[in-house]
Amino acid sequence: MAKLIALYKTPKDKDAFDRYYHATHIPLAKKIPGLRKYDISKGGVNTPAGPSDFHLVATLQFDSVAAIQSALGSPEGQATAGDLANFADGGVDLLVFDTVEV
Repeated sequence: MAKLIALYKTPKDKDAFDRYYHATHIPLAKKIPGLRKYDISKGGVNTPAGPSDFHLVATLQFDSVAAIQSALGSPEGQATAGDLANFADGGVDLLVFDTVEV
């Protein structure tokens, strides 16, 4: 299994971010080919010491890193990536990695 983690930094308008993310971005992302599972954080994103600089964390699971790379290159992946500029004004960090169960 491989994952793409999107770490969304706190936006200027949290309510507008949330409305757009749920109404527009999630439906776009769910069309990405090869997507096996997609979940997002609920409530605040904190550190053990308290609040973080992140507003939302999304985890997308695929069969492999190669599958993620292929998915991001697809028209659906390109549309989803292009959509980030429409709502993620606080910035977003994308991390891609393979996983192993321990």
